[in-house]
Amino acid sequence: MAAVTSPLRACRGILREIRLMKGSGYRHTIVYKYVLDQFRRNQVTGAQYCRERMDALHTACTYQCLLTSTREHLQLHEVYHARGERDTAQMAGLVGLRLPTQPGGKGWET
Repeated sequence: MAAVTSPLRACRGILREIRLMKGSGYRHTIVYKYVLDQFRRNQVTGAQYCRERMDALHTACTYQCLLTSTREHLQLHEVYHARGERDTAQMAGLVGLRLPTQPGGKGWET
């Protein structure tokens, strides 16, 4: 998990992940409104120390990490598992390798 950062950075990170999941209409979703409401509710002045605020910030950073990891997992799953059966040359190319070629072309064994 990432280190605890400023509340604004955590809020922006969560809203970015929501935007990547929901598309252009993300501002009209319940999740968007809930996240903004939670961040507004846990605001305090800079002169105060609030344990609940730090707890909420830690929870927000954890939630952002969860959203990012889930998105990256789905991207990896799409790349490596979504196409079904592949031949050996395609699998080698997928991980950045090449199959060895025959040095003399066809019939070099004889």
